[in-house]
Amino acid sequence: MRAHQTRPHDAGVTTDDGKPCLPQYEIRVDGRLGSRWAAWFDGLDLAVDDDGTTVISGPVVDQAALHGLIQKLRDIGIPLVSVTRIPSPDNDHNPSGATS
Repeated sequence: MRAHQTRPHDAGVTTDDGKPCLPQYEIRVDGRLGSRWAAWFDGLDLAVDDDGTTVISGPVVDQAALHGLIQKLRDIGIPLVSVTRIPSPDNDHNPSGATS
């Protein structure tokens, strides 16, 4: 049986300036959430689109944290539209952590 991973998947990968590369996500939900909800979503950015959806975006430490955010949405009854991992312009690293 495999041991549970205790560090973030990309924890060993850093940018050129030594900062850790955290995966960026865009979570789109149905409805308009005001900026006061940002603290509830661990300080992620919230933007309301003209189509009546809200985009919650920013870095997420690991898959457990991502699932926690999605669970919060489920628990308060906010319909999930999509979850997308966003490539970051400063994340030109190999996802496996290998260097060339």
